Amino acid sequence: MALNLVPRGTQRSRYRGHMQAEYWRDCPVFITGHTGFKGAWLCLLLERMGARIHGYALETPADFLYHRAGVSGVLASDVRGDIRDTSALTAAIDASGAEVVLHLAAQSVVRESYANPRETFSTNVDGTLSVLQAARAVERVTRCVVVTTDKVYRNNEWFWGYRETDHLGGDDPYSASKAATELVTHSMAVSYPRDGYAVATARAGNVIGGGDATPDALIPELISAFAAGRPAVLRYPQAVRPWQHVLEPLSGYLTLAEKLDPARHDTAWNFGPPAEDALTVGEVADRLGALWGDGRWERAGETGPHEAGLLTLDSAKAHAELGWRPTLAVQEALSFVADWESSVRDGRETPRHATERQVAEYLARAARG
Repeated sequence: MALNLVPRGTQRSRYRGHMQAEYWRDCPVFITGHTGFKGAWLCLLLERMGARIHGYALETPADFLYHRAGVSGVLASDVRGDIRDTSALTAAIDASGAEVVLHLAAQSVVRESYANPRETFSTNVDGTLSVLQAARAVERVTRCVVVTTDKVYRNNEWFWGYRETDHLGGDDPYSASKAATELVTHSMAVSYPRDGYAVATARAGNVIGGGDATPDALIPELISAFAAGRPAVLRYPQAVRPWQHVLEPLSGYLTLAEKLDPARHDTAWNFGPPAEDALTVGEVADRLGALWGDGRWERAGETGPHEAGLLTLDSAKAHAELGWRPTLAVQEALSFVADWESSVRDGRETPRHATERQVAEYLARAARG
């Protein structure tokens, strides 16, 4: 029997251009990669809106936000498994009763992709294929959002943002694997359609937020250095990236999932900050250092493998068709980071309380428009 993609909520959303709390209330949601940084914030965001959350992921280290914030306590089910195990994944989705699948699980570290390219391609490409097969096989699932990255584009070092119609590419293994993920998603979408089921991909920029322990990421290096009173070491201080608070793309993913009807099947969407919020790595370090009080940085003696120098996104499509817009300017996002980290490190709040407080503040700001 075909399922209709009918909006769950019947009331007008308080969040102009953002996800509707009414849609997610009591909605069963299945998240892959919920133990990662984005996944932990996503779980607590969805919990705030009353969703029934089911997670499937590999285990993560004890210093990850998922463990520090006790995210397992808000989950209806919490399965440890490899997304490439299609049988186990399908069984978990089926048992969850989920209507929405949000695929975040990935090998997302650029330098790790150079060290282990085969595992990177296998996790990101084969893993996504497995998720797509599993989601399609479960009749109750009506929509699936596959999260990729801004790095899927062939980087020409343009000064303008990339649009969804620009060529895919990727020089490093991570970027290439994510571009391949886009192709796999497109192929599965057009080759294996199902009535009442829609798939789309979501591309976001560099996310920042409290509690990030992602290896080789900028914010963890800055915070650990500032807290220890030593200069942070930056490999590419001149590199330009589209910085945004982690809640921004998460709100985009949820907005897309709400509006993912058959007309939007097999589509791609950018969720990035405005052009003026694209800063160099050095500028981010300077601003966060000033917020911290006495943060300093220095250039690394060796830069390591190649990384893109200039990369920004054009999110006009999401603005026009989904009504999605960022809520926090980059300086506000950095203030959120400094506030979260200082509050937790000083013992004024637990990681859980700090995260929940900032989720509430973000939603309040989004409601004000």
